[in-house]
Amino acid sequence: MAGPLHVPVLLDRVVALLAPALERDADDRPRVMIDCTLGLGGHSEAVLTRLPSARVIGVDRDTEALRLAGERLAPFGDRFTGVHAVYDEIPDVMADLGLDEVDAVLFDLGVSSMQLDVRERGFAYAEDAPLDMRMDGTTGPTAADVLNSYSVGDLTRILRDYGEEKFARKIAQAVVRRREAEPFTTSGPLVELLYAEIPAPARRTGGHPAKRTFQALRMEVNDELAVLRRALPAAIEAIGVGGRVVVESYHSLEDRMVKQAFTSGTRSEVPPDLPFVPEGSEPPLRQVTRGAEKADESEIAENPRAASVRLRAVERVHPSKHTRQHHQSRNRGAV
Repeated sequence: MAGPLHVPVLLDRVVALLAPALERDADDRPRVMIDCTLGLGGHSEAVLTRLPSARVIGVDRDTEALRLAGERLAPFGDRFTGVHAVYDEIPDVMADLGLDEVDAVLFDLGVSSMQLDVRERGFAYAEDAPLDMRMDGTTGPTAADVLNSYSVGDLTRILRDYGEEKFARKIAQAVVRRREAEPFTTSGPLVELLYAEIPAPARRTGGHPAKRTFQALRMEVNDELAVLRRALPAAIEAIGVGGRVVVESYHSLEDRMVKQAFTSGTRSEVPPDLPFVPEGSEPPLRQVTRGAEKADESEIAENPRAASVRLRAVERVHPSKHTRQHHQSRNRGAV
């Protein structure tokens, strides 16, 4: 298979967190995991190799990733199913495959190594390449479209919020000035503009000066935060009792969203002064990780992408209200 096969961040820890959900009682039923961000299939390969009872549904909006991962995972036969979808479409994917619930859901957020390494995709800033950045190259606006059409205010917002760029407004104003002379089509002129607009002292810290702007454009082009906002409750709803949701995020806004979704599911709605929790009012989830876990120094040295990872996991300990209501209505219908 052509292309890179980078080891995913915190791979052993991720598999260890998934294992209890995918190794449960030997009742002949395969344990199903949805890998919401299949990429090159590194996580899925490790799960399928180490957990023989697991079956994986690999979801990716990137058709090339699906093709390459499909080749990599072909030896596992029907234990792997690839699906072209965006990960907020979990309910539709499950319905199409006839699944009421799954045992685990995994998210490894952000951009994949394959997308960074293929010049024509336009995710990387190290060389002049088309400003595309679409994870699904078959649909939607490109990064060039964003640069050439957004107002100063909207460009400032995405650079500040998604890129955490201190010079967001200065850069946005320069982008609008430059596009009036010549529209953006490739990354080279944008990188030149960023070197010109970001003061020299700021360029000497925090990595490449284009890093934050390219991250912001990628998140905007792929609507990543809105997709995640819809996907997290869908993933939590998808798992049965004993099932787990595991998330690796690399951006503070993503991690905050994950933390809020997980915390709300682990908090009891019962007043704190009540001496007991009535049946049916228990929190549906429990935290598996204590806060967000991070990579150690040795892994960061081998894989710089690991520096910003935040890993969180929850387990379902009680059925959701939706599941209880579903069973109750089904039982009433059977009487």
